[in-house]
Amino acid sequence: MMTTIMQQKETCLMDDKIRNNNKQIYKIMSNKKRHRFKVWESTIFDIETKYDPIEPLGRGAYGVVCSSINTSTNEKVAIKKISNVFDHSVGALKVLREMKILRQTRHENVIKLKDVMVASIKSTFKDVYLVYELMDCELTNVIYSPRQLSKYHIKYFMFQLLNGLNYLHSANIIHRDLKPENLLVNANCDLKISDFGLSRTTKGRAQPMTVCVGTPAYRAPELLLSCETYGTSMDMWSVGCIFAELLGRKQIFPGKDSLDQLKLILNLLGTPRDSDLKFITNSRILNFLKSQPFTPKTSLSSLFPNADFMALDLLQQMLVFNPNRRITVSEALKHPYMTGYYDSRSIRRAPFPCDIAVDADAGVNKIRDMIWDEMLLHRPETAPFR
Repeated sequence: MMTTIMQQKETCLMDDKIRNNNKQIYKIMSNKKRHRFKVWESTIFDIETKYDPIEPLGRGAYGVVCSSINTSTNEKVAIKKISNVFDHSVGALKVLREMKILRQTRHENVIKLKDVMVASIKSTFKDVYLVYELMDCELTNVIYSPRQLSKYHIKYFMFQLLNGLNYLHSANIIHRDLKPENLLVNANCDLKISDFGLSRTTKGRAQPMTVCVGTPAYRAPELLLSCETYGTSMDMWSVGCIFAELLGRKQIFPGKDSLDQLKLILNLLGTPRDSDLKFITNSRILNFLKSQPFTPKTSLSSLFPNADFMALDLLQQMLVFNPNRRITVSEALKHPYMTGYYDSRSIRRAPFPCDIAVDADAGVNKIRDMIWDEMLLHRPETAPFR
């Protein structure tokens, strides 16, 4: 009999290289209500005094993150500052969508948004502070740690990813940017899906959406082939790429561009049958694919000689060229590979579809109003004073 989930929560493979211990935070102002800190010599955090910053965690195109302690609850949290939110409407919409989705979702494998702050009044605020539950690192850090990943680590990570994604898909949410950097883990191997700025909601079926989403190495064939109508199956391709990265400790499709990416996919999966090309509506792209020389399929067992048969069988059903034949998240949870983890009684579906209806052409003032309204849903007590 397989061990239980709790028994399989082995210590997650983290060392000092993963944890950021550089105390690069300096207080520069304080009063009864707010204080300011300089993070990494360049970013000012203007936050409420109940949050006491500890250390910087990361920075990217859409924000700087530091760990903090909520002194009123003694709970550690992660605070992400998104500066100058309204400089670009696209970036502002990403912030708004993330806030809307995380307000409406509650699942153990989806990151929790605990609070929202702004540092000014409604008509002039330009920075937004999102307060999340604190996790130790990204899954990327674990994959590329020099320490060994056991088959139980991999299976437990995959179960949690599928469990969280099943909840999201049941709420008609497509993540659209699943990759190891957007999966957060802690020291006992709990995993949570994060970063919902590119997410969209569907009506339970494929629909027209932009194809320039996601990170190229995890982008599904239908996006590489400019198919503007797609659905939740695109997330399952990304899950397959993450699964392969866990098994092989490197990206399976590290293409230099979309064409190179497509060639790497065909080299692994082989030339698709004509029946698997029917989802492609662009005749020029379809003719290009049909003109390519025949490529035989590569055995997954040759790429992952130490993986067990059931793991490779599930991976093979995820990395399917035709999105209509790709395994769904609910089917993947029931796959024999998940024996010992999957229990239909503990798999939670969303109680209602998520609504993030946002006019993509909304102006800055309208987006500002909607972000403000979202903040007030977290902090209704501040409404009379703003």
